Amino acid sequence: DPQEIELATANKRKLRRFIVIDEVVDKLYGSKVRAYFRENNVQHKILSLPTTEETKSMDLVLNILQEVQSFSLDRRTEPIIAIGGGVCLDIAGLAASLYRRRTPYIRVPTTLLSYVDASVGAKNGVNFLQCKNKLGGYTPPVASFLDRSFIQSIPRRHISNGLGEILKMALMKHKGLFDLLKNHGKYLLDTKFQSCNGFAHHGDAALQTTRIAIETMLEELAPNLWEDDLDRLVDFGHLISPELEMRVLPSLMHGEAVNVDMAFMTYVAHARGLLDSEEKEQILQCMRGLELPVWHSGCSWTLIQRALRERLKHGGGQTRMPLPTGLGMADIFNDTSEETLERAYELWVKD
Repeated sequence: DPQEIELATANKRKLRRFIVIDEVVDKLYGSKVRAYFRENNVQHKILSLPTTEETKSMDLVLNILQEVQSFSLDRRTEPIIAIGGGVCLDIAGLAASLYRRRTPYIRVPTTLLSYVDASVGAKNGVNFLQCKNKLGGYTPPVASFLDRSFIQSIPRRHISNGLGEILKMALMKHKGLFDLLKNHGKYLLDTKFQSCNGFAHHGDAALQTTRIAIETMLEELAPNLWEDDLDRLVDFGHLISPELEMRVLPSLMHGEAVNVDMAFMTYVAHARGLLDSEEKEQILQCMRGLELPVWHSGCSWTLIQRALRERLKHGGGQTRMPLPTGLGMADIFNDTSEETLERAYELWVKD
């Protein structure tokens, strides 16, 4: 907004920012964030919160809104800034969308999962009645600022967790991305997605992988931002995983639960004749190489049936099941029989 730029540069009004930051991120980077705002003469309030799946609730949203009200935010010109993983971005995004009906907000993802997934799209939300993201809305941020240097401070398991969502896009849409993960997965885990000099034989695998993952996600989401069309390839890995993730908290992280779902659906695709044995094994081998779980004892046949019944409720009476039809290719199916699902499940458990 030219008027805003003029006001800011003319110093007619002191800049003000309200920041929601995950408490772990605050311990690592909070001093730098505060120094940044001080040096730029920005009046600021930093709210440090425990943002986990267990705390992802309306209570935390209301906590944020009380602090926003005390800070007396201008809803048109002073965006809320969310700095953290996907849960933090979801909670702060929902709070911003509710305050004065819509306050602008900015996403700053600090985990690999939030970098390639939560940073993209319009959705935000919280868990409700032990159901994942049952309350929420569609309010896109005014910006997402992506900085891979944050990722170097997260544990290896969190890197693997983010790779689950990247693999989702690879299997659905991009054979080249699948090859990158298959060939450079260990390197990406070891280097924590930092661009390292002296590793020319890997190229800049970190930059290529994250860029392609985000671009393919945007290709899928942008034409259908409000989910008017329920046939979505990005739902791969998200048919059973919401039920599984909430059932076994905190033993599985989001990307891990998604991968367990994808592993089962790979067997479903094989049982339907969409993938041959070699393709199925390539996918499972890639998953293991990314240090992702390919099975979990909590993913019982009963849970799968319950999750798919929920899917029917919210899919307009259809399962709308995304399945790989090759490496980097996929389609949506509504005709997978119970017999095929059970046969796939038995083989999955046996393997």
